[in-house]
Amino acid sequence: MSVAIDHGYLPSGKYIINHDIMNCTAKGVVGNHLYSGRALGLSEPCDLIQLHPDLKPLWSDITDHYSRIGLSHSENVIWELDLRHLGKHIGHRPSVFFFGPHESMYWGDHQWLETVEYINSKNNFIALARQLGVDVPQTWCFDSVTEIGPRQMAEFVYPCYLKAAVSVAGVGIHRCENEAGFFAARGLFDRDAPVQVQEEVKTDTFLNLQYRVIGKDVVRLAASEQILKGFEHQGNRVPASHEPWGAVDKMAYWLKDNDMKGIFAFDLAVVQTDRGLRFPAIECNPRFNGASYPTMIAQKLDIPEWRSITMATRHRSLDAIDLKGLEFDMRSGEGAIVVNWGTVLSGKLGVLLAGSQVFQKALEVELKSRL
Repeated sequence: MSVAIDHGYLPSGKYIINHDIMNCTAKGVVGNHLYSGRALGLSEPCDLIQLHPDLKPLWSDITDHYSRIGLSHSENVIWELDLRHLGKHIGHRPSVFFFGPHESMYWGDHQWLETVEYINSKNNFIALARQLGVDVPQTWCFDSVTEIGPRQMAEFVYPCYLKAAVSVAGVGIHRCENEAGFFAARGLFDRDAPVQVQEEVKTDTFLNLQYRVIGKDVVRLAASEQILKGFEHQGNRVPASHEPWGAVDKMAYWLKDNDMKGIFAFDLAVVQTDRGLRFPAIECNPRFNGASYPTMIAQKLDIPEWRSITMATRHRSLDAIDLKGLEFDMRSGEGAIVVNWGTVLSGKLGVLLAGSQVFQKALEVELKSRL
């Protein structure tokens, strides 16, 4: 991580990197245990990185790929994901995907944990947004689904969304076309589950604004446009069509002032109204997110225009994939970079496509034919 620091975005120092997502992910998703590898591209030679042992057979191929495209990375690998390593290595600070209760057991930072847990609740996010004057969609928050009775339902405008207050990867979010749909969705939640009901935002454009805490300050890291399939995040593109930083800067500073660490991000909608554009904030991700990994690689390699996507592959090893002529070329600033490489074992790859949008589309077609 330290190289991007040379770009002025990141704090210097050495890190013990463990970006396993198993403590913060939807259950039952194939290949989730293989995601630790995507942090390799943001590491630096001075860092330590923990990787799942299943990724070991892929090591020589991914490091050859990064060597050919000029991407520096750590070679100090610990082939296990035991969180006890976070506090074991003197001089190395932890870099984790999500700083939750499991991580805090081995790196004591109670205030950081408290802030993450607070803002990770969509209901708390809405409460804080109202307190700070941040624009959000019309939302009704409940401590449990049992609080939603006829009086409350009379206020809802359909279609609307019934959401779990705490969820990941779009799990626990249900679109309710009408009252019957709402009753059906409500039945899917435990009686004590905190939820919120939110108006449907009329737009196809959603943004991801990432921030990074550096010492006692917070910087705007990157704005990207989300590529979605339903509620599920499929990728991001840069540059974004809009960069409305002012819409959420207040909340970013509030998080920094409350000892948030590392990277966090906001999802915003782009809504056309009679009075102009509106950028309501949907939620805060108090952690690295899918956009963070390609963002960091793009900044390390000075790539101004890119798209990150997940692609299916019939192959189950990196050496079986022919990237000749498609790999990123530092001279042209175009080409493909494998970001999430461990998941090839389950038949999918996370890739960054660098270049103009026309070039990205052509590159995707050719890459797809080889996968």
